[in-house]
Amino acid sequence: MPVDYLSRLTDHQRTARSNLHLGMVLAFVAGALNAGGFLAIGLYTSHMTGLISMVADEIVLGQFVLAISAVLAVGSFVSGAATTALLVNYSHRRWPRHPYIPSLLLEAALLLIFGLVGRRLLQHEIVSLSMTAILLCFAMGLQNALITKISNAEIRTTHLTGLLTDIGIELGKMFYWNRTADVPGEQRVQANLAKLHIHVRLVICFFVGGLCGALGFKYVGFVTTVPLALTLVTLALANLIRPGSQSR
Repeated sequence: MPVDYLSRLTDHQRTARSNLHLGMVLAFVAGALNAGGFLAIGLYTSHMTGLISMVADEIVLGQFVLAISAVLAVGSFVSGAATTALLVNYSHRRWPRHPYIPSLLLEAALLLIFGLVGRRLLQHEIVSLSMTAILLCFAMGLQNALITKISNAEIRTTHLTGLLTDIGIELGKMFYWNRTADVPGEQRVQANLAKLHIHVRLVICFFVGGLCGALGFKYVGFVTTVPLALTLVTLALANLIRPGSQSR
């Protein structure tokens, strides 16, 4: 049943399959927000490497206001990740059957706020960083920390540098020529095809999400995030209403 399947994506009892499928959904959301958000505010809100580099560049160029705004964006991302850690750890004690629901619902609420009043938030700034950018950076930190905790750091969804690096490593192993056939199995260079498969699927989901987000923001606007928020709400509610979810 659809409800049963969806509920397993956020269930407290994890499997590799549920981790992957949830990661794919969240990678799609992250791609849509990252690409679409850039069209809306001119900033890739999950690209912390670029923002840290921006801080260094602007300091050297004497643009201290811009450097401070980049620091605020990074701080917002870190705050989002810290919020997830607080919510998940608290929920594990209070609601052990549904430890990930509060973080999902909070991210959904943030995306609804962005979709419904994001354009108005652009008019309000802290230093030179819009409240919209702060909200998106916070949401991205929240989401990346959530899937990191759920999958025990096996899956990340808001940045691709690590994923593409791992893909390159596994491809290098795949094409490596083990010259002698008598090399013991543990010494042979072999690609981890399962790991490669997971990372390729996550990258594809992020890219497809980016296309959808960019098209949505170009032709529809900020309300593009509303379906994304409803997707997260659906995942959360499916876990709550699944038969037997309170008594397992």
